[in-house]
Amino acid sequence: MLETLTTACRPAATPAELAAHHAVRHRVFVEEQHVFDGSDRDARDDDPLTIHVVAYAGTTIGGAVRLYPLDPAGERWQGDRLAVLPEYRVHGLGTPLVRYAVRTAAERGGLVMVAHIQLRNVGYFQRLGWHCDGEVETYVNLPHQPMAIDLRPRAEGS
Repeated sequence: MLETLTTACRPAATPAELAAHHAVRHRVFVEEQHVFDGSDRDARDDDPLTIHVVAYAGTTIGGAVRLYPLDPAGERWQGDRLAVLPEYRVHGLGTPLVRYAVRTAAERGGLVMVAHIQLRNVGYFQRLGWHCDGEVETYVNLPHQPMAIDLRPRAEGS
């Protein structure tokens, strides 16, 4: 029987949480998927506007995502580096991470959020309300589908 763990997402608030955020990304994107050689960190990680989110499964950080505005007005946001450790994927940490990122960008005035999605994950993002936003492109040397989600509140009944 699968143990049910309480999940919670929040911005990394301590040096330990930020280190765990980066450790999750490193394990998934460098060690497991070999998307990056050595490190997945870039200049976005040092930008004070970047929000590094951690996802707890019980008392352990098992997932991460980062998000940041793409324009000075903060209307267009990007989410990226969504990563969940293999042992926590069965607990569904990806969905609360994506929803947290979308909600956070909307709360900060975002009108749209974009992401580069690995092809195997396109259907998953579509189920979460995202839509394809252009042709498949090469991103970090792999085919990715640009996707977007409208962050504006919907009127009731629409």
